[in-house]
Amino acid sequence: GSIGSQSMSRLKCVNLPTQQLHIRNLVSYEKRQGPLNAVIFMTTRGVKVCVSSNQEWVQTAIKKIDQKRATK
Repeated sequence: GSIGSQSMSRLKCVNLPTQQLHIRNLVSYEKRQGPLNAVIFMTTRGVKVCVSSNQEWVQTAIKKIDQKRATK
């Protein structure tokens, strides 16, 4: 396959930035369990960002994305 078709499951979280992302720029997420509990967010530009799942803003972002999905 092409580079663009790489699945999110192959992405590994190497660093977990604590910087908050703009929730409106996030379109989806995938939870990761393992040595580091992390969430991988996909932005509107197709960029995947891996963050620590125990941050309060991450939980808020997940709820917002779930709400958007429910209204579609």
